Amino acid sequence: MNQTKPTICKIIFCLLAIVFFVPFAKAGDPRKVYLLAYSTEKDKGHNGLHFAWSQDKLNWNAIGPEYPFLKCDYGAWGSQKRMLEPFLFKDTKGVFHCLWTVNEQDNVLAHAESTDLVNWGRQSYVPVMKTAGLNPDIAATVRQIEVSGSGTYTVNWLNDLASGVVFTATTPDFKNYSETQVGLVEKRKDIRQRFTISGETVEGTVTEVDWSMVDNLIKNMEVAKFRQKQNSASPETDKALFAGLKPLTAEITINATQKKPISDVLMGVFFEDINYAADGGLYAELIQNNSFEYSPADKKGRDDSWNARSFWNGNFTVDTLNGIHSNNPHYAVLKNGSITNTGFDGIPVITGDKYDFSIFAKGAACTVKLVDANGTVLAQATIKPGKTWKKHSAVLKPSKTVADARLEISTSGEVAVDMVSLFPQKTFKGRKNGLRADLAQTVADLHPKFVRFPGGCVAHGDGIDNIYRWKNTVGPLENRKSDRNIWHYHQSMGLGYFEYFQFCEDIGAEPVPVLAAGVPCQNSSTGGAGQQFGIPMEHMDEYVQDVLDLIEYANGSASTKWGKVRAEAGHPKPFNLKYIGIGNEDLITDVFEERYTMIVEAVRKKYPDIIIIGTVGPFFQGTDYVEGWAIADKLQLPLVDEHYYEQPGWFINNQSFYDAYSRKATKVYLGEYASRGNTFYNALAEAIYLTGIERNGDVVSMASYAPLLAREGHTQWNPDLIYFNGTEVKPTVNYFVQKLYGENPGDEYLQSVVSLSENNDEAVKRVGISATTDTATEDVIIKLVNILPVTVTPAIELQDIKTKGNAVYTTLTDVPEGKTGRPVTIQLPVQEALKKALPPYSFTIIRIKTR
Repeated sequence: MNQTKPTICKIIFCLLAIVFFVPFAKAGDPRKVYLLAYSTEKDKGHNGLHFAWSQDKLNWNAIGPEYPFLKCDYGAWGSQKRMLEPFLFKDTKGVFHCLWTVNEQDNVLAHAESTDLVNWGRQSYVPVMKTAGLNPDIAATVRQIEVSGSGTYTVNWLNDLASGVVFTATTPDFKNYSETQVGLVEKRKDIRQRFTISGETVEGTVTEVDWSMVDNLIKNMEVAKFRQKQNSASPETDKALFAGLKPLTAEITINATQKKPISDVLMGVFFEDINYAADGGLYAELIQNNSFEYSPADKKGRDDSWNARSFWNGNFTVDTLNGIHSNNPHYAVLKNGSITNTGFDGIPVITGDKYDFSIFAKGAACTVKLVDANGTVLAQATIKPGKTWKKHSAVLKPSKTVADARLEISTSGEVAVDMVSLFPQKTFKGRKNGLRADLAQTVADLHPKFVRFPGGCVAHGDGIDNIYRWKNTVGPLENRKSDRNIWHYHQSMGLGYFEYFQFCEDIGAEPVPVLAAGVPCQNSSTGGAGQQFGIPMEHMDEYVQDVLDLIEYANGSASTKWGKVRAEAGHPKPFNLKYIGIGNEDLITDVFEERYTMIVEAVRKKYPDIIIIGTVGPFFQGTDYVEGWAIADKLQLPLVDEHYYEQPGWFINNQSFYDAYSRKATKVYLGEYASRGNTFYNALAEAIYLTGIERNGDVVSMASYAPLLAREGHTQWNPDLIYFNGTEVKPTVNYFVQKLYGENPGDEYLQSVVSLSENNDEAVKRVGISATTDTATEDVIIKLVNILPVTVTPAIELQDIKTKGNAVYTTLTDVPEGKTGRPVTIQLPVQEALKKALPPYSFTIIRIKTR
């Protein structure tokens, strides 16, 4: 079955060797060629750094073509991440330096360096046009960069608004620059050259290099393209790949004497306020914009209709004079009229259930009603405020069930209102200011060992001023400081750190708060275009103290400053915080490392028992991954947070990803991963990958799928694990894979050997197994994944394992394109369970009790 594939690959590489090596076969040939570095205008410069080679500067061979060997990390996705007019040169030590323009308006010199042109170091972005004395009208774009000299380098560039002028600065390291000088453009050497490549005229720099370097570039490009094709596996490609495949048998031996301890907190969840996961989602508040604090700034000024009046209808004004708190300045004023709120796509209410209404008000009496779409009153109450702000409450009990009710407040006088709230009394665990019961229970049913919160990108925010500050989210609701969400909506902070900690406690999960590392999101488009500009160092002591104060809030006694705040919220006992994450998918720069190290050292000094989780960027490879791991090694961090979103084929092909990781170094928290889809094929790819995670559970301590929640019609990211609307919760088939792993954890891994009847590499890697023991119950748990279009009949031999009773046998199956598969559980005699055929495209768990 498909046995010709390795042979075809060998032929391809042989042909490549003939094509690329024959021109240099002469004895004594120094094998020198010319290498052109350039970028193109295609996709507005998002395609990165490209190379072409030539023997004579006349005939050029593009490597790729347009394969990106380096991409710019500057600015936000979409509009930025551009590389324009790169300048490449090699210094006297053999190190290559690439400098480039990032866009048409920002005044930075971008730089990265490499020894092989494949693996690149940290990028730096230094503003060089802010020097005093320069005309502010031209203190912007850096264009057509050139470098000369050695040791101390002279960098010069042009500016679109300064005709005939060249700007110059010197640097010893491309991080620290002298004051910018202004001179005449005649001093430039105009080193760039133009050539025609594949019919297109490009401009770049030419460097003479050894052929071996070009050969390495070509091989890396070819390997990357081969892996990309291999990882594009899908149900469609599988049909061709396994055409004619017959049912298989699998001899499996599980040996209880060959075992190792693995993490007992492996499976958890990651919550981020994305896709309306908090307000309008997990947080049970039913009134949207309940404190009139929505602002055009939430959408960065792109939608003026999003403001303090949003989601309210009626004749009212918004005022800020003498509000209830400086963090909550806006309120509404009604005169002889009414206002209505439709909540989040309508307010769902259930007949007979009780709903707690509350409001801060001053002025005339008002009537509060719940009405349906036809105006029929479902419930009502009267509120009689006084002359000063005061909180008033009532209980509303609707007379019928509707999904699209609205709240109406009316008065025949004048009344000021704020913090308008409607909460179902049936929250998760009956908590005040609690969570939506059905949604929270769906999360709890995953049996997570930990919950990471509040993000994600939300944690480090869009710009320094948008970094998530935990202190703004605790205390009385009316005192909390809301903020814009990086995903372009509003965060009321009603779901704050107290509620997060309480939820973790309610479901028996370890809390894992994640805080920014003193830098905003690497994709920020606000205040410096990314985290290369962090919190000013003169303010970092204050920020570090915020991190320390969080630990005191969670773990301090009620007599401490922040422990007292927790106790006043209703939780005198500590939350027993063990983990804290610092940073999220960060761009690893000098700016990041300086601030990150400050935070880590401060936490270690005051709270040595806290487990600090580091960050190694958003991908499983690349500069941030390498540099992040280097910092983790230097600081001897206990855990780092790895992230990757890949195609299903990647997960199928990389089940051994963690096999080569050191067992003695920093452990891994796989904080975010998903296979980019919600079909059963995606779910099975994740299931088979998790067999490898369990096998490497001595290296991977924690893992969580992401994102967790998404409100239908309000998603900024797909796929997600759980979708919902106002009345329904809709778990995906991926959810049930996560749930089965969460329900069936193990803390010891048992070595297993599999022999498949068909010796086909592609078939072998689509049959996965993981065998673990839960020492608390003494159960043996066998997980089996079949991502083949045929049945696989196992013959499982249990060595040194004595069983008792029946096996609990659970199967999750569907067609690969399906989305509705659900687990089915039966009980079988153990020997029958160990030989029962695995259906095509299925995930099976066999749970066996032992003596």
